[in-house]
Order: sequence, then C-alpha cells, then structure tokens
Amino acid sequence: MCALRFFYKTTMGIRDAHDHIPLARRSDPLPAILSREEVGRFLQAAHSVKYRTIFATIYAAGLRVSELISLTVKDIDSARMVIHVRQGKGRKDRYVMLSDQLLDLLRSYWKVDRPSHWLFPGADPKRHITARQLARVCRQTADVAGLGKTVTVHTLRHCFATHLLEQGVDIRVIQDLLGHRHINATSRYARVAINTIRQIQSPLELLKVPMAPTT
Repeated sequence: MCALRFFYKTTMGIRDAHDHIPLARRSDPLPAILSREEVGRFLQAAHSVKYRTIFATIYAAGLRVSELISLTVKDIDSARMVIHVRQGKGRKDRYVMLSDQLLDLLRSYWKVDRPSHWLFPGADPKRHITARQLARVCRQTADVAGLGKTVTVHTLRHCFATHLLEQGVDIRVIQDLLGHRHINATSRYARVAINTIRQIQSPLELLKVPMAPTT
C-alpha cells in the first residue's frame, strides 16, 4: 500500500492519492493473561523441577524465551540478587530482579541437575534447551493444569508485566525490566490489568442522582 501511494502521489503527481489508498490497519488483540492463582496452578503442574524452574524464571523476571534459554549459571548473581540478561532484543544487556523464592527454586534445581555452563541445558549438555522444546512442554503443562486458555511460554512474560502493573509498579520501571525500547509496547498491559481497572471509580458513582427505577 505504501508503494502504491508513493507511485501515484510522488511519481504520477496525484496529490489526493492518499485519500483513495488507505493504509491497512494491523489488528491489536489483547494477550491472554493468567490470574495469579492460575499461574500457581500452571507452575505446580510442571512435571519436573527443571521445567517448573524454567517457567518460574520467565514469570518472576519477565524474560523472553530467547533470553531464558541463553542464560548461563554465571548470570545468576545471588550476591546482588539480580539476573544478568545478556544481548537481549536489540542486542542490549540489562539486569532484572532475582526474587528470594526464585533463588531457592534455582538452588533446588541446581542440586538435582548440576548444570555447569548453560543454566538450562538441552539433551546435549553442550547446548541450551530449545524454544521448541519449551513450547511443547508448556502446552502439556497447561493441559495438566486444566487452564481453559491458550497458554504459551510468552504468556508468562505477559503475566509478569500485567501483575506488576496491578501491584502499582511504575510503567517506566516495567518498561526497563522488560527491555522495551518504546513505552507504547509496555502501555498495552494497562488494557489487561484487570485488578487495576476494577479499582478505578466510574464517573457514574459520583452522580448524586437516584438511578433505580421508581415504578
């Protein structure tokens, strides 16, 4: 559509070409969001400590799948209670918080699997786990948890952002934690922060007019 508009307006000199060739609008569906109770059910349904730790790490730190599978053991900084995310989207490094509960879970996982380099290695210890493998296990886990929603690994990142917003965390802090370049990418979570929406008082409540029918 842009090429056609350029051709007719710039090349052919038809000034009102834009009025007759509208740009296509992308749909902007809301992401599926799990409640905190549903996230808990999902994590408990994971069939091993490894996968429970993987999914908990994504939810606790808001990581992308590519960032999660690229984590190494050295990226977990328990002294400063942060996780070092290296070369995220846009090839940018950032730090995200490391919660006490996640640290306990990571330590329990390490005692079982003893990873040496990649935090979450695949079948071949020299390689990290794949996004495809995580997607498959995620679908199985959602089925076991009995969640009637479409749940992907990325859903946990959406839940991280939405639940932080409902907790009252500043949206620009959430933007930095997610590694978003533009605030518009983060502000969409305000549309699905149900607990926040419920706390907003409707202007109807401020009307001092009886609304119940009198007859």
